[in-house]
Amino acid sequence: MRVLLRQPTRTIDVDGPMSVVKLLHRLDLSREAVLVIQDGTLVPGDAYLQDDAEIEIRPVISGGA
Repeated sequence: MRVLLRQPTRTIDVDGPMSVVKLLHRLDLSREAVLVIQDGTLVPGDAYLQDDAEIEIRPVISGGA
């Protein structure tokens, strides 16, 4: 699958299929620290990603006053 990572922006290819949790573990990313997006839709942690998937992973950004 093709994975677009932000902060810094880069694209990597990962052999799939696999779950979102396994993908994040393989990339050494915390589920609580990132958003996983496929086709413009937020993907839950228990979702299964196919080998031909195109995924975007963005860091969670929060702010306040």
